[in-house]
Amino acid sequence: MLRILGRETSINVRKVLWALEELGLQYDREDWGLPIRDPQVPEFLALNPNGQVPVLIEGEFVLWESNAILIYLAEREGILLPQHLESRALALQWLCWQASDLNGTWGYAVYALIRRTPGFDDPEKIAQSLARWGSKMALLEAHLGRGAPYLAGDEFTIADIALGLSIHRWMSIGAEKPDFPAVAEYYGRLLGRAAGQKWMGPQTP
Repeated sequence: MLRILGRETSINVRKVLWALEELGLQYDREDWGLPIRDPQVPEFLALNPNGQVPVLIEGEFVLWESNAILIYLAEREGILLPQHLESRALALQWLCWQASDLNGTWGYAVYALIRRTPGFDDPEKIAQSLARWGSKMALLEAHLGRGAPYLAGDEFTIADIALGLSIHRWMSIGAEKPDFPAVAEYYGRLLGRAAGQKWMGPQTP
């Protein structure tokens, strides 16, 4: 049985849970991560020295970093990553882009407008974060505007899971922001999937 350590309100944990549901895999999940259960304890740090969720455990095998877990699960089951080399590379390109380029832009805006974290209330910094975030979303809009149903073409992949949750966060921001019709259409397509509806539904963005 697969074990997943992490709280459902974590966007990175939800990536993994969505993938597990798409794959039809059974798993046990344990709540870890603040404010529920502090991962900065020896028991957890022995599994992930970064003290972050999620962590996947399968027998003696332990794996952390959400995108690495997505790739592992897709490889393990032989689906959610295209067999065609170029399509596979495109899926991994967008998966990497989500982590390296997109995620770094939204920090201040998310803390200010979604999490309402004290100290994140500078209007100029909020505007700057939204502008950086919007510029990356414009790149995604241009790509999706070419007409393919999913990021790597006709096939739903783990890249769509990662980007879907990122788009869900963008859609949940209570602020004036650019209109991206291709992104909105794509978001609706992902919400049409049972697991997409579940993991982009009531949880914290």
